[in-house]
Order: sequence, then C-alpha cells, then structure tokens
Amino acid sequence: MAVPVTVIVTPGPPPSLDLHGPLTPRALEEALAALPPCTPTLRRHTDTHHTLQLPPPPYPAGTLADLLAGSPSENAAYPASSHPSVAAGGAAVPEAVDAAAGGPGAAPAPCPVLDPRRAAAAEQQPAGQTSGAVRSVPIASAVPVPAAPLQRDVLLDALARPGTGLHIGQLHWRWHGPLDTERFTEAWQSLTDREAVLRAALAPPVRDTGPRIVVHAHAAPEIRRHGHSAVDWYALLTAERARPFDLLHPGPLRIALLDEPPAADGAPASTRVLITYHQALLDRRSIRILLAAFYRAYLADGRMPGGQRRPDVRDHLHWLSAQDLGPARAFWSGAAPPPGAATLPARPVARTTGGLGHGRTRRVLTPLEAARLRGWAALWGATESTALHAAWALQLYRAAADLEATPHSVAFAVTLSGRGILLEGVEGLPAPLRNPLPVHLVVDPAVTVPRLLAELTGQALDAAAYEWVSAGQILAWSDSSPTVRRVTESLIVFEPPADAGGDRPASPAHRENAHRDDLAVEGVRVDPPEAVSPLTGLPFTLTAHHEPDGSLVLTAVHDRTRLSDDAAEQILSQTAELLRELPCVADVSTTVAEALDLLSGARVPPVAIRPSGTLRLLREGGHPGAGTICLVPPAGAPKDCYDEVAGLHPGPEALATLTAPADAADFLTALCPVLATGEALVLGGFSGAGALACEIAERIAAHGWYPPFVAVAGSADGRTDSARALSRALTSATARPG
Repeated sequence: MAVPVTVIVTPGPPPSLDLHGPLTPRALEEALAALPPCTPTLRRHTDTHHTLQLPPPPYPAGTLADLLAGSPSENAAYPASSHPSVAAGGAAVPEAVDAAAGGPGAAPAPCPVLDPRRAAAAEQQPAGQTSGAVRSVPIASAVPVPAAPLQRDVLLDALARPGTGLHIGQLHWRWHGPLDTERFTEAWQSLTDREAVLRAALAPPVRDTGPRIVVHAHAAPEIRRHGHSAVDWYALLTAERARPFDLLHPGPLRIALLDEPPAADGAPASTRVLITYHQALLDRRSIRILLAAFYRAYLADGRMPGGQRRPDVRDHLHWLSAQDLGPARAFWSGAAPPPGAATLPARPVARTTGGLGHGRTRRVLTPLEAARLRGWAALWGATESTALHAAWALQLYRAAADLEATPHSVAFAVTLSGRGILLEGVEGLPAPLRNPLPVHLVVDPAVTVPRLLAELTGQALDAAAYEWVSAGQILAWSDSSPTVRRVTESLIVFEPPADAGGDRPASPAHRENAHRDDLAVEGVRVDPPEAVSPLTGLPFTLTAHHEPDGSLVLTAVHDRTRLSDDAAEQILSQTAELLRELPCVADVSTTVAEALDLLSGARVPPVAIRPSGTLRLLREGGHPGAGTICLVPPAGAPKDCYDEVAGLHPGPEALATLTAPADAADFLTALCPVLATGEALVLGGFSGAGALACEIAERIAAHGWYPPFVAVAGSADGRTDSARALSRALTSATARPG
C-alpha cells in the first residue's frame, strides 16, 4: 500500500521539515512545484528519514507539510548512494547525503535555536531569525530581560486577536506654523538614541522562556509625512491603528504627519501630528513624557542634550523581578473576584448581536454637573473617580439582582498608574506601567451610598500597595478555572486632568507648557494633545476625562460581537444619568436600592453570552504540567476526526481541539491559558491542517513565545492507519527537547 510521509515542522529560524517515511523524488517535486520557487536543502539520514531545510521566511512551511503528508509514496525512495536534484518551480533542491557527520542515519546539522549549546548565541544571528512569515530579527545589543507580567498580559491579548488594533494607543495634535521635517526627524532620532524604550523590542524567542525584552544599540524612528490631498485624516487614524507593529523589531511608536490645506485667511499652515504606540512597551503617560522631551530636542536644533535617561525600562523590569510576591499573592488571593460575580451591566442572552469590530459612543457632563459631582464625592471623602466606580457598581448589581433584592458580588477593572512604586525617578520613566486591576465587592441594597463610596475608597487604598501586580498574576493566584483568561469584562479608566501636577517642574504638562512658549518664539503654536484610547479586548471600556472648560467626557468603547451599539448607548446613558442625579438625591441615609430608583424606568440591555474560547478536551493530561497537544482540524473534517488519535496516543499530554470550522484567532484565544502557564505545547493534525497550524505557531513566535512544533501525518479519512501515523508523529514531536 502507498504510505504518505509524516512531517514535523521544527520552528525556525528558519523552519525545517523532518520527513519520516519513504520519500520519493516525484512526491517532493510535485509538492514543491505547487509553491513559490525556492531552493531548500534536503538532508538524508536514512532511506525513510529526511530533513528539508527551508529558506528564510516568508515561506509556506505549513502548506508544504500538508502537501507532503497527503502525498502517498508512488516510487522508490531515494537510494542511499544517490545525490538527486529535484526540480521544483524552476529551482533545484540539493541533498546532503551524510547530514552533519556523514553516513546513513547521521543526525542533521542542528538549527541554531534548537541546539541547547547554541541557544544563547542564536540571539546574535543576523538575518532570517524568525519562523514562518515573521521578518528577520535584528542583532540584539544587550542581554534580554524577562518581560513584565503586565507585558505578558498585553501580548496574550494582542496574540489572540491579531489585526484588530488591540492595545494600540494614539495621541494627536495640530502643529501651527512651519514644520521642518529634517529637524523634526533629527529630534526624534536624538530622543531614540537617549531613550532605551524607543530602542526596545521583543527578543528572538528561545525555548523554555516566555517573552523577553531587549534594548538594541540603535534604532530609527518611523516618520511619514503625507500631503493634504494624499489621505483623509480619519482614514489615516484608522489605518495607523490597524497597521500592526512588528514587536520583534525596535520601535514601539510611529509618527504620521498630515499637512492640512492652506487656510483661506492667510493664517499659518498647520500639520496634524499623530503618534501611534503599542501598550506592550509604552503607556499614555510615557507618550506625554516623550513628547515633552521631543519639544526640548526640537528647540535645540534636533539634538537632545544630556545622556541616557535613567531609570529606564530595564530598571523597571529588574525592580519587578526583585519583588517578594508573597504579600501580594496573599492580598490578591482574597481580593480577586470570585466566580459568579456580575461583570457587565447587562443581562446575558443566547442570541448574537450580528456585529463586528468595536463601536464608540460618548456623553458629556457639563462643567456645572461635573463640579457638583466632584463636590458631592468630596463630602464623603471620595473622588470623582470613586463616584464613577460607585455608579458602575450600582449598574452591575441592578443587572444581576434577583427579585428578592439580596446582596450580590460585582466585579470590574480599574486602571492604576503603576507609578506608585518605590523606584526613584519612576514618575518620569517612559515604560508600560499603567495597569488594569480588578475590583470586587458585594453590593447590598440596604447599604447606604456613602458607605458604598467608603468601601470603594478603602479598596483603592489597599490595592495601591500592589498596583505593580498584573491581572494575569491575580488570575493565576485565584481559584478560577485554568481555561479562564479574565475575571472582569469591563474597565473603568479615569484620566486625571491634563494640567494635574502642572505646577511641578517634573510633570509632563509643566514641561510641555514651557516648551510651547519657546516654540511660539519661532512662530510655532502647538495645540494640547488629544488621546484616542486603546482597545482593551474587554466587551466594555469606559474612559472619563476633563475638557479644558471643566466638562467631564465619558467615552465608551464596546465589542460589537457582545454588545450592540444600542445596548452600549443605553449603558453609557444610564451611567451619565447616575452621575448627574446622585449628587442631587443621595444623602447620608440614601440606600443603594433607593439610588437605583433613578433608573427604574430604564431597561437592562442585553449582552451576547461570552464565547467559551476554550479547547474541547479529548483527553486529560496524565499529570500536572504534562503539556498540551492541540489538534487542528483540516477544513471539512468531521468534528470527531481526532477521537481515535486521543485513544492511541501513548504520551501523558492532554489532547484537545476546537470544533471545525475555526480560524487562527479562535485557536490562539483558546491557547492563551496554555501559553500563560508556560507548559509545553505541540500542534498537530491530519494533512490539510498544517498551514493553519504553522500560522498559529508563527503568531505565537511574533509575540515573544517560542513557537511549538507542528506534526502533520495521515488524513481525516477515518482509517486507523491515519490515526496511528499521526500518533507516531506526535510522539516524535513531544519527545524532542523544548
């Protein structure tokens, strides 16, 4: 009987294919002919074991694996003494007969990142140092540092939902007057030379580690200038947000300049300046710090005075690694939201919204209403932000309360600055410190509103001691299921006024204002920057900020797959109503139940039930930490196509899959808990699953994790021989180091 080869794709750089079985010239020629021309190297170990070393990416290694695994051997295998060159798309395939040491059965020359003795040296390799479609990684200039837990959380979110602009923030403003592009670029280059974070990137993935941060010796800022007729402003905003960052290359921000049409009244020309940044390496305050430094460099003819800023992003990472997690773990183990807490001010429904992407809506409290809210909160020793948290807790309780109106747990996340830590100079440190952390409390309808405010204030003070802990760590320390990615579904962000701390010389606002005066001498006027909040991956994010006139603006960003635009508008309107009316009606004796009478005529909007996002377990692991094998179904395969494989595979690993059809984003979402634990992961599947499996592996590598091996064998034909072939390939893949 003709038997196809089995294939194990070894992650790069660059990827290689281990081929087990009687490989024929015709099968290899036909597979390569179906792909773009290239010159891979074939190495023979035995008559039934070959290694195909692929050229640097991009190259469709997964598609090649599918073609080879689905091609039965129709001719004799390569004889031990031959040196064939197989034509493929016009390119020859050289074969090394005595791979590595010489003689049949010799091991292949090791790929650099797969050889433990050369793992460290792999980071110094020049071009072609990533797997799949990821671009080559530049030479690192320093020893990588493990990424912070918060950075790992951000990377997991971005990994699971590629191409959506998740965790991409923006800041923009108008530049009135002459803008010297060369001087502008030199100023940012000078700033990049001085600021370590602007030369930071993910280090090339190495096995047995998670994401790591490395600061390169050199980097160049990306600055693009567009004429006023080249692109629409809102199209530019959208395009820059959607354009992904290559996190394996330095440059966590990019700048776009858009010249505006000349003014009809002869006013000075103006240019819109847009900074787009990734939250894995920068936060909003960091951008304001860098902006103030940029103005200083621009005023100095593009040359930033002084040396390297310290502390820098590496100092913060070292500080984090030195912290004792014991007290933090003890605190957050008790403060973490329990299962069953209300997480959205909406009632779950089984139907879908039919929407895609994200929506934005906003409401405004007038300066008078904002001042009244601030004064009312101060009466009870609270702040505006605490009043907003209380209004949100009321809505969460209202959506979850039963007819008996009994107490109920609610949970949401709030953003802390992350800068209230004992690291000297942290206030002026550009780094990703801003941190969303959970809030949990039991809302009792009989409790007074002032007491609710006091409880929220106390929680904020308690959490401030551990604001450097990430939500991912808290989740790991809680009793939540290991398949759960987050315990909250809404985030409240309260931005301090732009001039907060403006009288302090160290504040970004103070520095910006001082530099604006100096720019005016040169005929340049710059507007205060406006922020576009990043998408968070949560169904609902509510951001509050003050306008210069004192009004309070509430902006909601919602996931349209969970909440319709109408539902999001209802939620935001009800929040604004509570903030307007609570100061008028809530006194020392007003209870939660009485406060909720303000919304008695409003309905609770619906929310689509959260997708499970978990793997369908085919078999439990033999022991904790045994690792996971994720089986990717080929297109059109029956949902039970891997049931027999689960019974045949002898290893201790857990076997899981997703019901077809599923795309890379579905699998990555489901695999995030596995990546978060650091347990071993292998991807596998029948012929036809290799392309998707390799795409998943490539995206994992692009976000800092070492990509898993991919095993492809057999066909989804229901035959036991196919199941056994795949089981053997999985056994071989899981037995490999790493």
